[in-house]
Amino acid sequence: MTISERHRMSGRVAAVGLGLLVFSATAAHGATDQNPGAIAAVSEPVATQVWSAARTGVEGDFSRALTDAADPASAEVNDPFRSSVELLEANLAKREAQRAERLAEVNTEFDEYLATARTEGSPVAISHALASAVEMQLLMRNDDKVFADPRVSELIDLGEKASKAAESRGDWLVANELYYRLDTLLDKEARYQDAMKRMSTRLNMIRMYAPERLWELRNDRRLAEDEEPLPAYNPYGDDYRDKLAGIRTQMIYRALLRAAGAHVSIKNRDNPQGITMGTLLDGGLKSIETMATTADLRATFPGLGDNGARAEFVASLRELRQLVDQTGDGVDLRDMRQVVERMLDANEDSVRISEEALLHEFGNGAMGELDDYTAVIWPDELARFRRSTQGEFIGVGIQISHDELLNIEVVTPLEGTPAQRAGIRTGDIIKKVDGTSAVGLGLDQAVEIITGPPDTQVTLTIERELDQNGVEGDGKTEEIDFTLTRKRIDLPSVKGWRKTGPGDHDWDWFIDEEAGVGYIRLTGFTEDTTRDFDRAVATMKQHGLSSLILDLRYNPGGLLDQAVEISSRFVPEGLIVRTETGSGIPTGEPLFSNRPARSRSVADLPVVVLINEGSASASEIVSGAVQAAAHKGKVQALIVGQRSFGKGSVQNVFSLSGGAAAMKLTTQYYRIDDPRLIHRRPGSTEWGIDPDLAVEMLPEQQVGALLLRRNSDVLPLDENGEIIADAERPDPDTLITDGIDLQVQTALVLLQSQNADPLLQSARKSD
Repeated sequence: MTISERHRMSGRVAAVGLGLLVFSATAAHGATDQNPGAIAAVSEPVATQVWSAARTGVEGDFSRALTDAADPASAEVNDPFRSSVELLEANLAKREAQRAERLAEVNTEFDEYLATARTEGSPVAISHALASAVEMQLLMRNDDKVFADPRVSELIDLGEKASKAAESRGDWLVANELYYRLDTLLDKEARYQDAMKRMSTRLNMIRMYAPERLWELRNDRRLAEDEEPLPAYNPYGDDYRDKLAGIRTQMIYRALLRAAGAHVSIKNRDNPQGITMGTLLDGGLKSIETMATTADLRATFPGLGDNGARAEFVASLRELRQLVDQTGDGVDLRDMRQVVERMLDANEDSVRISEEALLHEFGNGAMGELDDYTAVIWPDELARFRRSTQGEFIGVGIQISHDELLNIEVVTPLEGTPAQRAGIRTGDIIKKVDGTSAVGLGLDQAVEIITGPPDTQVTLTIERELDQNGVEGDGKTEEIDFTLTRKRIDLPSVKGWRKTGPGDHDWDWFIDEEAGVGYIRLTGFTEDTTRDFDRAVATMKQHGLSSLILDLRYNPGGLLDQAVEISSRFVPEGLIVRTETGSGIPTGEPLFSNRPARSRSVADLPVVVLINEGSASASEIVSGAVQAAAHKGKVQALIVGQRSFGKGSVQNVFSLSGGAAAMKLTTQYYRIDDPRLIHRRPGSTEWGIDPDLAVEMLPEQQVGALLLRRNSDVLPLDENGEIIADAERPDPDTLITDGIDLQVQTALVLLQSQNADPLLQSARKSD
């Protein structure tokens, strides 16, 4: 039986009974003191015990409740719900079988890689062994047992030696890979954080100033794995001088002053152990020293190849660092200017790196001393930053990816865009952009050169499979030029369960329409998120919406006002979020629910919010606000999945140099209606939002769910905007029927449990 058939068998809940259902479930979780006699006549049914057990967060309680609900002898449970529970139990058992099978495979792989690492000292084998150890750690869910294994201790020692050796010989990519895997394995210790930061700085510089060298490092890495070499390096759109255009000294001064005056960790009366201006200047100087000592940059900046000039410059940088250190907390505005000016003068007298490049790296190094989210948004980055928050960009309207040969392939043209109207199709290969070869381009390069100012033109040369009669499918190809005019492209952030048409709002919003279980997936929080969310809810309410899954997994966040508005749809009253300093002092006005019109509210419905380690920032505010309200008995909601990312800090955006650049500056922390801080600060053992019910997905399930979800969201379109009927496309229902996405399946069963008991259904009808 398919999930769709089960949906049709499930009984839809009558809207008139929702109030009794909500109160009954709330009372089961400790709210009975408000009105102890209200449900005295009805004990908690077997079906709704599933919800109650999930609320406890105890895996054994939830498992026993599922077993009781699946018992054929239980007359309280209807057949459709029992079938759903049985499928979930089967898929959970399937996960454990897959875990055991994969754990045995990983152990074998680990032994093989470790043996090679011992005998050959190969960094490739060490890296693979570390990857196997990380997977073992994920599968076993027991760090103590992993680290008690003498093989793991031996591997960590080999990994440390190999990473240091790779760094000393300038093999930055291998060193970065090894440090990254060591850090992932030993995440709680943060032992390799400094090394990771060091490698990241060097690689970012090589990516900017010597991209062909980075291509060589990547190609060497592929060859070491006996893989096919990369396509020849393509420099199109990769000139650092274009990326540095418009950078001025004044930008650096303004960024430093902003940071020293407002960053959440800056030293002040309430934070006497905080960061000072001297810390920022030292970080900038360290970054320039890293630049001067990166041999891969000497072809770009010939002065670095002069040993005497380089030594002179490095000595000047170290002298400046010493002066900053000696001045201590007394570093002021005049000192800041003098340090930057003396650094520029020393460069001019020695290695003569371009001033824009020095300012770029000095600014990045200074901001890097603060936190991972504070940064200068350089002139060439402004457009990308704006489209990430505004939900739009200027382009031609195609989604692209690399195929297996690293060609730039069209995943899909977006409906109503220049590309779709011109006839670009799914599967087309972009061979040239404005007559220049696109072979070997990275995806970021391709995006940069295809997008551009509005109403300008770009010509894409497309390779398409055709036969002699102009019919696709026999392996022959021809190239077709499409000259497109760039336009504003909307990027919708609100998605449903199944795509039904080419438009942004063409979704089936129900995961189980017969039971009235809706599904909304938010991919971010942009300017239109609340508007589109309300539209989806209104559509579902017209078709019997009785409960809702809100999927916030892999949602990186976005605009605060949109997070507050979305939270208000779920939380009927009370605090949503407030801000505070690094010392815990409240700042600004707390933000409360704005009590939207009933037609836009879902506060009276059972809700499950899905989160995972990819849920960050604004998505943590929403899930945290809903959870806090549920724990206070204000709403009937559960948070399901895995602990969220832990990004609960406030970034304000400030203009630099009249809008030519900008900066993101972390100025405060977010605090929801809960004693625990969302943000993961250094040394923290608690952060983010913990789910009420943790549901694990194996690594292969996570990857499989992401790929299936992405591919099922794509509707192949022709040049007329019509769906290509015979195009292959996966069915999102298989996420549930095949046990690929256990988190969404658990959410579905939890909400179906609210509609599964015949006694409660009868009570609702008579209410």
